[in-house]
Amino acid sequence: MSTHRTLGALLVTLAVLSTACNKNTSPTAPSGPVTPGTSVTYTAVGASDAIGYGSSVPCAPFVTDCTNGMGYVQVIVRQLQAQGSTVTLTNLGIPTAVIGPDFEALAGQYNRTVVGNFIEREMPFVARASTVVTIFAGGNDVNTVAAAVGGGAGGSDPAAYADQQIKAFGSDYATLIKGIQDRAPGARIVVANLPNFAGIPMTAGYALDRKQLVQKLSVGFSTQVVNPLALQGIPVVDLLCDSRFSSPSVFSSDGFHPNDTGYAILAAEMVKAITSSSYPAPIGSCSQMTIVPPR
Repeated sequence: MSTHRTLGALLVTLAVLSTACNKNTSPTAPSGPVTPGTSVTYTAVGASDAIGYGSSVPCAPFVTDCTNGMGYVQVIVRQLQAQGSTVTLTNLGIPTAVIGPDFEALAGQYNRTVVGNFIEREMPFVARASTVVTIFAGGNDVNTVAAAVGGGAGGSDPAAYADQQIKAFGSDYATLIKGIQDRAPGARIVVANLPNFAGIPMTAGYALDRKQLVQKLSVGFSTQVVNPLALQGIPVVDLLCDSRFSSPSVFSSDGFHPNDTGYAILAAEMVKAITSSSYPAPIGSCSQMTIVPPR
């Protein structure tokens, strides 16, 4: 074969490979809202919240037939069924889980019990036929980073360390979203941001500097990582600026997990986001972002 023909064949091959790569890396268009009355294949990605820990009727991990559960996942199923939908649930929630292997490793370094992460233990098992995927991430990650700082991570500049962890959380969240979109391109993904943990009952007795840290993390995870997903067409349930989530009345006795009331609020908002074509974007600024004075 002549040199010109060889070069021509090579260029054609590269063009085909380039086209294939572009197709594989192009962003997946967000799926539209679920029409009430249609069949729903629902996958829940989360931690202990996904099994309703803190509610009056928590479910065992990976159980899909916990019909009387009072966590938000189980309430979502019942509300969609009440609208006439047939719902098939895959609940991937793992108690103690963090978003990625880096946060799991950090937890182990500072003696926090974490038994898995969303990227390695949940994302690969998202049902390919999913029409709805909900994600609630970040609570255990905030506590992990706070524990690391308490153990000396960040040295004399914990704020800079927190900024690094917010960026790491963002990188992991992007990996999680892309992985889910690749596995279930027909799914409507709905996510929730975090309330400001400086204002929840669990942190009421924290010293001011620790409250400032958890505020920086929870607000940073929400405003820098989760909220921008709305610009990609992914509905974001805004717990950060929902004043109800700065009230002790929506939290369980551990001061961290929601109670029945808190889970019901979250479920109702997620159902709106699942079924609405115009769910509102998160608020840009609110008083809940500065429950304590920033450091």
